[in-house]
Amino acid sequence: MSKKSLVPLLILLSGTVFGQSGLHQKIDDQAASIESKVIEWRRDIHENPELGNQETRTAQLIATHLKSLGIEVKENIAVTGVVGLLKGGLPGPTVALRADMDALPVTERNDLPFKSTKTTTYNGQEVGVMHACGHDTHVAILLGVAEVLSSMKGDLHGTVKFIFQPAEEGVFEEGVTSWGAKQMVEEGVMEGVDAVFGLHINSQTEVGDIKYRSGPAMAAVDNLKLTVNGRQAHGAYPWSSVDPIVTSSQIINALQTIISRNVNITENPAIVTIGSIHGGVRQNIIPEKVEMLGTIRTYGTSQQELIHQRIREIATKTGEAAGANVEVTIDKIYPATINDPALTEKMVNTLKEVAGEEHVIYHDPITGAEDFSYFQQEAPGLFIFLGGMPKGTDPTEVAAHHTPDFFIDESGLLLGVRALSYLAVDYMETK
Repeated sequence: MSKKSLVPLLILLSGTVFGQSGLHQKIDDQAASIESKVIEWRRDIHENPELGNQETRTAQLIATHLKSLGIEVKENIAVTGVVGLLKGGLPGPTVALRADMDALPVTERNDLPFKSTKTTTYNGQEVGVMHACGHDTHVAILLGVAEVLSSMKGDLHGTVKFIFQPAEEGVFEEGVTSWGAKQMVEEGVMEGVDAVFGLHINSQTEVGDIKYRSGPAMAAVDNLKLTVNGRQAHGAYPWSSVDPIVTSSQIINALQTIISRNVNITENPAIVTIGSIHGGVRQNIIPEKVEMLGTIRTYGTSQQELIHQRIREIATKTGEAAGANVEVTIDKIYPATINDPALTEKMVNTLKEVAGEEHVIYHDPITGAEDFSYFQQEAPGLFIFLGGMPKGTDPTEVAAHHTPDFFIDESGLLLGVRALSYLAVDYMETK
């Protein structure tokens, strides 16, 4: 083979090994040795779930373990959050790894030895509490990563910041609305961070698979409230009214044209959903007012601004045509989760190394939202999805997230520990 023909081969080989740390085997061995411990943590947290900003038991478990590893710990960040700092023996960048801690007001139906039977009062109602979105697995995985990486502290090129975040699902009670990631950012947890990585377990992705996407991966979410103010009248004399119910129905129908006629859906999808309508108390009274609640999902600032503008125009002008006054309130909740393209391209070989190329899958945009996006606004970030569905299962037949039957196959947790560990050490060594 000529020297000239060797050049492309060497470039190809160098690209293959780029980002692959010599610590991978150590990570694999250490992760395998603590797999049962990770599963034990997950079961303990699952059996003792806590709602957002109430994760005191979970936070104490985390802090105690991190301290036992010799990791510097800060507690009570953003109410109940915990941050651990592991300083490696060699100079290098700071990498943040994030796990969310909170559960949901859902009553579990799974028949498991560690089933949650906990109840609490939420918005004045007695409800069950369940890790119905997999945050218990996220905490257990990151605790495992902390143990793995602390065992090779002297070989680490930089610093690892472990972020255990409260209230990813948000807190909406007693007039309080808060988001854990936003508050943690405001309290300075991302200062000095060069890159941030996170994962989410998925009950409809097979164990062993990792899904990723470059650019917009999950949607921005905005809350929408429309108040249609009309004029009340007897139902037998509708001509005496300005009917907010008829006006509301016209607004709802007209809002559907935003997606079908105003948004360039070849660039990114978008969603405008009205999920709640309240108006009237009796069959023969046309009410004075109707309130509607909805959600907006977008993937870019210009798209978001267009949709907000069209909602205001359609709602107010439709109301004016009927003689009604319409108040429009749009609250921005989460920004879009946007995986930094350069970081994603840099780390995709790491994902293939840890899971095998055939198990690394490029996913379509997801209309769900994640407050991990707040961390990505402070530093380049990559958010991936980890398989938690038993092998050979039909994803259309398994319980979705946020439901009483949500189930995770714990055999997928080991890959999560390895994946976050690989991402951290590979990034630090190639920064």
